[in-house]
Amino acid sequence: MGSFEGYIGVFDSGAGGISVLKALIDELPHERFVFFGDSRYTPYGDKPASWILDRCRHLTQWLLDEGCKAIVIACNTATSVAADTLRSEHPDVPIVGVEPALKPAALAPHHRHILVMATNATVHLDKFHKLAREYGSRSQITAIPCVGLADCIEKGDFEGPELHGLLERLVGEYRGAVDSVVLGCTHYPFVKRQIAEVLGDVPFYDGSAGTARQTRRLLEGGMLAPESQQGGVEFFSSNEGTRQIELYRWFLAQPI
Repeated sequence: MGSFEGYIGVFDSGAGGISVLKALIDELPHERFVFFGDSRYTPYGDKPASWILDRCRHLTQWLLDEGCKAIVIACNTATSVAADTLRSEHPDVPIVGVEPALKPAALAPHHRHILVMATNATVHLDKFHKLAREYGSRSQITAIPCVGLADCIEKGDFEGPELHGLLERLVGEYRGAVDSVVLGCTHYPFVKRQIAEVLGDVPFYDGSAGTARQTRRLLEGGMLAPESQQGGVEFFSSNEGTRQIELYRWFLAQPI
């Protein structure tokens, strides 16, 4: 018997997926979650697609073997690379991914120039370019591969000069020149305020809430936890030791 029978399994390359986990808890307060952070290998965005797919297969199978009833891929890069394959390999399992929130950004009143901040892998995948063509026909979309940003956020130091300096180098030239920002990596919502300090007062969009709503929709056919059940989260990491788990709990407590 799996030790997480009836749980929803959530995985990410590290702590960033906790931004999605927070949205899932808000949307589904009676569910129990298992979060696996693959922090030993973070970030996924600089890895080959074949490696990312193999890793996602491994984590998905581990969660299913432990009894999880559904899987949430709380990583934009992993979703782009692996979601379709995982769904075809596990057709009876609800598998939900997270994608850059280009659609709501493009449909918003202020959408002339949209800045997309994402990992190197995400901005170069065909799936992202398809999204850009589909929802960005009326907008100028500038995609920035934010190399090093997920790594910096993973450390948990949101106020240090390293993060501010990196943001300035990555997107400082767009200060006052964009109408909105799409956060195309689940790490990035944790530093929205710091990004706004560089870019100015612009609206931000990310896929967490949409992912949580889609998870609810897929479970509504009899798979939702009863309202009498107390929700909860169990954390695991490919980085052994209690410090990593403590860091995940710290991320869960941070406002977004």
